[in-house]
Amino acid sequence: MSAPVALVVGAGDYIGSAIARKFAREGFTVCVGRRNGDKLAPLVAAIEAGGGTAHAFTMDARLEESTEDVFAKIEQDIGPLDVVIFNVGGNVHFPILDTTARVFRKVWEMACFAGFFSGREAARYMVPRGKGKIFFTGASASIRGKSGFAAFAAGKAGLRMLAQSMARELGPKGIHVAHLVIDAGVDTEFVREIYRARGRDPDELPENTLMNPESIAEAYWYLYNQTPDAWTFELDVRPFAETW
Repeated sequence: MSAPVALVVGAGDYIGSAIARKFAREGFTVCVGRRNGDKLAPLVAAIEAGGGTAHAFTMDARLEESTEDVFAKIEQDIGPLDVVIFNVGGNVHFPILDTTARVFRKVWEMACFAGFFSGREAARYMVPRGKGKIFFTGASASIRGKSGFAAFAAGKAGLRMLAQSMARELGPKGIHVAHLVIDAGVDTEFVREIYRARGRDPDELPENTLMNPESIAEAYWYLYNQTPDAWTFELDVRPFAETW
């Protein structure tokens, strides 16, 4: 039997890459997409060095045609998609008076509109088969707004409602749709730079302040293995030290 196929949309250097590596280790053929496909070469090389199989795609998830083309290529040339994980971010800080129409629209396109394209395309292929899994990466902003993050919160909250609507519609059709709330800073260079800008050394933070991307990937794997009699729609993940 051929290996199951996973697609990570928004396979960045941290969470997306960790998810791809996890599913590859579990025997999946992993497809990864991001706007600059050339940046995926190290991830593909790492997966292949570990004995896995990976395919990289240049993909602008905000564009309908780009999304449709990638899904079609995977289905035609690689195999039927078993799980699709939408992991596009857009976490930027803009005080409301500095939030231009262009900024708001771009963040919304990344955080919400792109999720619609990926979710719809996944459903188009999975519903006729009566099975499949579609997971969306959310954030603290999915459930509460924060000063300076109006655009991001609006986009992520919209993504959450998209996911919830899809879960209610597609669950009876055999499709597991889930939304993950990543409720803490992730250990990335971007987050570390934020701490440095605030005058704090990220290497001196208390243990478990930042989330390890590999630990987050385990949450997706846990969801993937759930049976239909006990599907989780929303899973919030945070370090025990996080105040919430």
